[in-house]
Amino acid sequence: MKNMLKKVRGFSKSKTGIAVAVIIVVVAGAWILIARSHKTTYQFVTVKQGTITEVVSVTGNVTTTRSVALGFENGGTIAAVYYNEGDHVNAGDVIARLDTQNLQAQLAQAQANVDAQTATLKNLQAGATPQNIAVSQTALASAKQTLDNSYASVPNTIAGAYASANDAVRNQLAAFFTNAELDNPQLIFPVNNSQIATDISSERLQASSELNTWQTEDQNIAIGAPSSTLDTMLQNTLGHLAVAKTLLTTASDAIVNANNLGTATAATYKTNVTTGLNEVNASIGNVNTLVQAIASEKSSVLQAEAQLNLTLAGTTQNNIDAQAAQVEQAQANAQAIQVNIDKAALISPMSGVVTVQNAKTGEIASPGAPVVSLIADNSLEVDADVPEVDIGKIATGDPVSMTLDAFPGETFTGKVFYVNPAETILSGVVDYLIKVSFDKNDPRMKSGLTANLDVTTQTKSGVLILPQYAVLQNDSGTFVETLQNNIMTQTPVTLGIEDQSGNVEIASGTTQGEQVINVGLK
Repeated sequence: MKNMLKKVRGFSKSKTGIAVAVIIVVVAGAWILIARSHKTTYQFVTVKQGTITEVVSVTGNVTTTRSVALGFENGGTIAAVYYNEGDHVNAGDVIARLDTQNLQAQLAQAQANVDAQTATLKNLQAGATPQNIAVSQTALASAKQTLDNSYASVPNTIAGAYASANDAVRNQLAAFFTNAELDNPQLIFPVNNSQIATDISSERLQASSELNTWQTEDQNIAIGAPSSTLDTMLQNTLGHLAVAKTLLTTASDAIVNANNLGTATAATYKTNVTTGLNEVNASIGNVNTLVQAIASEKSSVLQAEAQLNLTLAGTTQNNIDAQAAQVEQAQANAQAIQVNIDKAALISPMSGVVTVQNAKTGEIASPGAPVVSLIADNSLEVDADVPEVDIGKIATGDPVSMTLDAFPGETFTGKVFYVNPAETILSGVVDYLIKVSFDKNDPRMKSGLTANLDVTTQTKSGVLILPQYAVLQNDSGTFVETLQNNIMTQTPVTLGIEDQSGNVEIASGTTQGEQVINVGLK
């Protein structure tokens, strides 16, 4: 400044010097005023006391907690299906059932055996008397007569079955073939499936051979033929009928696949095939009924013979005990058959919705093969993967707020009920699975829906809170900056939990109401 004054005095000796001196003085004064007035300004944030909530946000999917796949324990033909995909079932409902006709016949026979064994036991317990002997002899004679009557009806049953099969093949299907009884029968109308055309010609040839063989067998049945021969004839008859049925079934397929077959002609052919099938099926039923009756009557004869022998031998305690064991064995056999009948029903173990229904009437079910799947009522949860940096914050019981893309504008609540202790690594990223239950069941909810989760991990009340932008973090640590006597000072602080609004808990280093510099503005 002194140098400036000297320059001013020097310049004052001329007008030009005076002007320059004035300018210098003005500039210097302005510089002094600016220097004196320039001060740093700060924005402050107040440390507040309040409540802060830590939330972890992840995305997951709705999944089922309980589902089951069902299959028949025993194999067989599916006779009925009662529920389809999407249907609701209750626990105990029969979803599908196998054909149990053979099992029912076996059960009837087994129950008859139980009754016979029980009657024998009662007679033994009553002791051998002339009356008991007479009763046993009468029972045996009656059982033999019943069996003889059944065997006596075998020729007529076989003859009737032959007549039905012969009519079905040679009369009802007469209009289907040329050269029907020769070595190369041919279907008279074209079909769009060459395999059907090949099969039906081969099956017609076989059917003619079967009928001829059958006729010879039928004619050779001698009066009073032994029961073993008649049993064989019945089984042969079932085989012949099966061949005829196969031909009729293929003929039905040929009509369906026929080319340029008139409507009236097709209707006539269908009627003929239906008539033939009805005849053959009725004959199969008659033969099976007779076979089952003979089997049951043979058992009755054996039981009656055993009863008579026991009666004639007299009653001992050992005989009574042995017969009691026979009763128990017969009862166990009947119970085993009843169990198999019960297993023929596919029963729902829970209330829920059918999600898969592969059971079809008429199809053969394999033992244990799943054919139906169910999802239990009210059994949905949300599964989500949580990054390793957040999994330590989450614990079972944490409340969860959820939004689903399928229901915009709605919020659902739930709780964490499972945290997987094992990690899942995908593309080098470590996650941990959590499972969340819904507080309330919603019938609109479906498996596979996307859910956005906010897991509340901690809530603290009465703690000191600052915005995160007011906290300075560097290699030296975590600090807040304050002014003390117009001097900026860094104070170390300890942080707690953070919330989704950008606030952080100050566990130590500040006091309520303290003003800290808003370092986030720098």
